[in-house]
Amino acid sequence: MTTRNAQLATEMRELRDRVVGVTDVVVASVDGLLITAETDDVADPECLAALTAATLSIARRAGSITSKGMLHHTVSRYTDGYLVAHAVGDMALIGVLGDTGLDIGRLHAETQAFLQRLSTLLTSADTRPAGS
Repeated sequence: MTTRNAQLATEMRELRDRVVGVTDVVVASVDGLLITAETDDVADPECLAALTAATLSIARRAGSITSKGMLHHTVSRYTDGYLVAHAVGDMALIGVLGDTGLDIGRLHAETQAFLQRLSTLLTSADTRPAGS
């Protein structure tokens, strides 16, 4: 029988395999506590989880203040790649790091089903932070 964390890891690896340019994926609680990660060890997964939570929090606040509605995701583009942050309902988030070749359009298309599968896994999984 497959554990929930193994299923989460499989989902994240499959996202990395399906989308050109994805290098790292983290799943975290909304307060930034790491649940699980699939990374290349370039970025610290716990730090990436916390930064993704902060990014989403600021973007949500900006949407609220400007009456733009509910936040779907954020995309930060840098000289050497991307950080994409998605909310997984009200309980969790994902952070995706990508290199300069990240296929943003493909990532957005793949992420929709990915988020639904993650939500299902997280609502039935033990979502304590890694190392707890």
